[in-house]
Amino acid sequence: MRENRVNELTKKIIAGYRVSRTDDRSVFMDTPVEELGEGAYRLQKHFCGNHIDLCTIVNGRSGRCGEDCKYCAQAGRHKTGVDTYNFMAQADLIAHAKANQDAGANRFSIVTSGGALSGAEFEQALDAYKEMRRTLSIDLCASHGLLTRSQFRRLREAGVTSYHHNIETSERYFPEICTTHSYADRIRTIKAAQAEGLCVCSGGIIGMGETWEDRFDMAFALQELGIESIPLNSLMAIPGTPLEHLPPISGEDILRTVAIFRFINPTANIRLGAGRKLLPENGATAFRAGASASITGNMLTTSGTTIAEDMELIREMGFTNRSEDCRVSSGACGAH
Repeated sequence: MRENRVNELTKKIIAGYRVSRTDDRSVFMDTPVEELGEGAYRLQKHFCGNHIDLCTIVNGRSGRCGEDCKYCAQAGRHKTGVDTYNFMAQADLIAHAKANQDAGANRFSIVTSGGALSGAEFEQALDAYKEMRRTLSIDLCASHGLLTRSQFRRLREAGVTSYHHNIETSERYFPEICTTHSYADRIRTIKAAQAEGLCVCSGGIIGMGETWEDRFDMAFALQELGIESIPLNSLMAIPGTPLEHLPPISGEDILRTVAIFRFINPTANIRLGAGRKLLPENGATAFRAGASASITGNMLTTSGTTIAEDMELIREMGFTNRSEDCRVSSGACGAH
C-alpha cells in the first residue's frame, strides 16, 4: 500500500502535479526511506536525466563576521580558530577558478564572510569576475551576503549568472539560529537577485535542532520562490560554535530529506553540500535518491570531496556532468 502511494504520487508529479502545503505528508514520513528514495530517483531521472552538476567554491574573505549565525565558524564572536583574511588577490582567485575549470567542475563561486560585501572589496570582486569571464569558460556564481539590487545588477554585468543565498531553515526556526538579521532579510535578498536576472541557489542546513515540520516548510518556501538549485547541508558541528554539542544527523534522515525535497521541488537541482561524509559511500546513495548536484572540492570549514573523486564517482554510476546533458533550466545547470 505504501509503495502504491509513492508510485501514484511520482506519476502525478511527472504528469505535472505539484505537492502543496495542504497535501497529506504522511507518505513522506511513513514510507521506508529506500522506497521513498526510489520514487525520488524516478523524478530525478525524469527531470534531470543523467546529469550531476558539480560546483566549487573558494573562501574569498574569511572570518570576523559580525553576524551571529550559530552554526558558522566565520562569526567573530565564536572562538573557532578559523583563518581570518581580507578579500583574496585577483590572481589567486583566478588560479582557483582555472584549476576547478580544468578539473571538470561546472561552476565556480567566490564566497565571502560578513553580512554584505561592500566598498573597495566589492569592486575587487567585480574586477575578478570580469577577468574570469574574459579568460575562462566556467560558469560564475557569487555569495556575498545581503546585497542590493544595484549590486546584483553589477554582478550580472560582470559575468555572474548565479547567486547563492541560503534561507538556512524554516521561517519559524530561523530566530533560533540567527538574531542579527531576519528570515525576511534573506527572502528580500533572494527576490532582489532574481529581479536582476540571476539564478538563485538557495537551501539550508539540517540537523540544527529543527523539526521535520521545519524541513517541510523550508522545502515549500523554496518551491514558492522558484529556486532552481537547492543545496542541502548537514550540520557538521564546529567546536567553538553554539551548536558544537549537537550530534550528527543520521544518514537515513539525510536521505529522507533529500527525497522529500525532490518530491516538493521536482525540477530543481537538489545539491549535496556539507556533511556528505555522514552518508554511505560519501553520498553515492543520495545520487540515486533525488540528489542531482553537489558542491565538490575544498569547501569552507567542513571537509568535502575532490573534483577528481566526484568525477570518477559519477562516471562509475553512469552519470555525466556535461552541461549539454542537463535537463534543468540553464540558470541552474550553468549553461551560458
